[in-house]
Amino acid sequence: MGETTVTTREGREEALPQAVADPARRRGPLSRMRTPRRPRFWFEILLIAVSYWTYSLIRNAVPEQKEQALSNADWIWKVEQQLGLAFEQSVNHAVNSVTWLIVGMNYYYATLHFVVTLGVLVWLYRSHPGRYAATRTVLFSTTGVALLGYYLYPLAPPRLMNGQNFIDTVVVHQTWGSMASGDLKNMSNQYAAMPSMHIGWSLWCGLTIFALATVPWARVLGILYPVLTLVVIVATANHFWLDAVGGMVCLAFGYGVARLWYGALPHALPRLVVPVQRTKPMPRRAEPERLPAPRA
Repeated sequence: MGETTVTTREGREEALPQAVADPARRRGPLSRMRTPRRPRFWFEILLIAVSYWTYSLIRNAVPEQKEQALSNADWIWKVEQQLGLAFEQSVNHAVNSVTWLIVGMNYYYATLHFVVTLGVLVWLYRSHPGRYAATRTVLFSTTGVALLGYYLYPLAPPRLMNGQNFIDTVVVHQTWGSMASGDLKNMSNQYAAMPSMHIGWSLWCGLTIFALATVPWARVLGILYPVLTLVVIVATANHFWLDAVGGMVCLAFGYGVARLWYGALPHALPRLVVPVQRTKPMPRRAEPERLPAPRA
């Protein structure tokens, strides 16, 4: 009879698949921080609240350098005139002549700045958790660098300029349209117009919606939102159009920070967060009993 093949212990161990090492253990702390993970609701609420409180505190703590701010506003106005693009006053007067329109813009300026931004954050949290952290990083970095602009370049809004005949639409129509006008003016730094975070935030919202929305009409609204915001900040005499350029520069900085940290722009990251599965080592099988050698 033929020989019986006996599987040795060493051979059996070589045939077993090797346990897959846990990727999370191989990565260092910095790499794990850069890996998109599902956001925690309570942490995000706390982070947004504390961040906005800190932003408001620092922004309003910047010294109100009235003379320098007015001087800078005059310089900005002259530059725009030399460029042939000093259209803020014409828009301000034209829109102010239509009461229902300018009143609506006052309330737009006061409310949508916060409502739409928070709405986009909630949408990202629910529908794009894998991209949420990176997109939020863009927003926070944009806002943080804007504080440097408020400190280094105090700027009066057009409505506070001397002798330029701009209309403060909130005062004229007695609407709650700006934290820097009327009864609320003492609660906010009136000379922190450069850069415009109305543009920085609205453009962040618009680009995020345009890049991630799947419904065509939502993408169109994403494009229109920052454009309409630009019209509003000019019509209400709260900003020069060059302030909007400053907001765009800050947003570009924010995207640069996210790109460096996550290795990709937010929209290029996975939509969903896949939890890391830790593979357990396969248990060893019981060693089979040896069969007795057959008799001749």
